Amino acid sequence: MSIARRTLLATACALLAAGGAQAQTAAAPWPTKPIRLVVGFPGGSTPDIAARVLAEPLAKALGQPVVVDNKPGASGNIAADTVAKATDDHTLGIVINGNLTSSKMLYSKLPYDPAKDFSYLSLIATAPLVLVASNDVPTGKDFLAAARASGTKWNYGSVGVGSVGHLGMELLKNRIPGMDATHVPYAGNPQVVTAMIGGQLQLALVPPAIAIPQVKAGKLKAIGLTSGRSTLAPEYAPLADIGVRDFNLEVWTALLGPASLSPEAKARITKEIAVIMKNPEVRQQLFDKGWQPVGTSPEGMRLRVQDEAAIMSKIIQARGIKLQ
Repeated sequence: MSIARRTLLATACALLAAGGAQAQTAAAPWPTKPIRLVVGFPGGSTPDIAARVLAEPLAKALGQPVVVDNKPGASGNIAADTVAKATDDHTLGIVINGNLTSSKMLYSKLPYDPAKDFSYLSLIATAPLVLVASNDVPTGKDFLAAARASGTKWNYGSVGVGSVGHLGMELLKNRIPGMDATHVPYAGNPQVVTAMIGGQLQLALVPPAIAIPQVKAGKLKAIGLTSGRSTLAPEYAPLADIGVRDFNLEVWTALLGPASLSPEAKARITKEIAVIMKNPEVRQQLFDKGWQPVGTSPEGMRLRVQDEAAIMSKIIQARGIKLQ
């Protein structure tokens, strides 16, 4: 055999081998490398806690490490945009309500479209907020009468314009005619609580983990929960019990990926998350961290987002709330 023919034969064999290797690689089941789980808030925040509770069982189920990547900023929108633009098929994200339900209406130049740029995977956990008041504010049905007569005399605090605490209070003002409390934004809930104890604020919507210790210490009063009865705060009644109608609000975290996420990846994650969210140990960990574990189908998550977005849209438009 001539040298030229031997060279051609060797080249053909090499190409066939390469093609076979490529086919084998293409057929490898997802995931083929570590999963990046992006969180838009710093370590120790409630979304970060939910992400870290999920990371270990998800890694075990998928057979690949799950690395939590904190990218705080813009109320979680920087991280959400990172997920929306990911193309590696191995980037997921943990987001909160506002990233999907209100950010598009609040920001004139939001870099992603919540309805088009994501693959919704599952609602992970929820929590009610507690309407807390300073000690000079009455409770029970007396609160409702005082609130209706308060006009602009009261102030309320939140962790910032466009936050759930801010939009929730504006929605509450719509449900209690006559109450027109003034919004005062703060850097965080600890500062809100301090201002309430000091008498600068009369009202705020805060998570149970923050509200309950202050109420038990006699520093604040609990008016009621923004949802129905909750195992996170079983000793407190819903606001509906004192006459606040058509008001239901929770904070939540959800798992999503980019719209480009492959069908194989979506099917695998959806399957594994459904199992993980039924695990008693995972559920207890979330509960101990202040979350009520949920777990939904992608469609269940989509319906939740659509319903809340419609409610938030009305209050944002009615109040003319905007962020740059």
